[in-house]
Amino acid sequence: MNAAGVVAALAAEARALSPAARSGAHPILANGTLVTVSGIGCAAAGRAARDLIGAGATALVSWGMAGALDPKLAAGTVCLPDEVIASDGTRYSTARHWREPLAALVAAKRPVAGGKLLTSVQAIDTVTAKDAAYRATGAAAVDMESAAVAQAAAAHGLPFIAIRVIVDTAGDALPRAVVAASCAGQVQIWRLIVGLLISPADIAPLVRLARRYRVAIRSLEAVAGALAAPAVVAALGA
Repeated sequence: MNAAGVVAALAAEARALSPAARSGAHPILANGTLVTVSGIGCAAAGRAARDLIGAGATALVSWGMAGALDPKLAAGTVCLPDEVIASDGTRYSTARHWREPLAALVAAKRPVAGGKLLTSVQAIDTVTAKDAAYRATGAAAVDMESAAVAQAAAAHGLPFIAIRVIVDTAGDALPRAVVAASCAGQVQIWRLIVGLLISPADIAPLVRLARRYRVAIRSLEAVAGALAAPAVVAALGA
């Protein structure tokens, strides 16, 4: 029996699939999907992906938020890339037979983008840096985990897709307080508070980012339903 394993960096992202998801756990959904919360970054995501394979996953999903590099992408757009680009330039193809039925279902409810997804070892947090990454790679969006999940899947000959929803657009600079709060692999509230005290100018961008985040979470929840749809599950086993 085919069982997808889903890697989410943050518990808030995983809860769009399963309210039971939490760090260190592998809750199993009704359709047999395994979910784990890895923490931020490729090292953590790679370990989580390998753990899921050990737990019986026969396909892998990188799940969660992304930042837009393509100026045309709005918050809430669902990015279902056909290719993931690692920071060293290695490219991983996603499973077309699984991705395309999912994209067709999601497109009925949310805007969907394909193309390429870049995985960066550090946050690309300024408009200038986003533009440079877009010009250099042609990637529509960027995250910090998908290449590691793709690498684990490739090493074991398993199907892989990335499902990433845009939260910050190409025109949004990430508040410094948010970047600092995430540097330990999870978003730490105390670091965020200290950062805002040091840099109160970050408050307005943070409020804007929070609005975009709520839009993105609603899109993730919409994708969760499509991922569990019989046609998509059947496509995975094809």
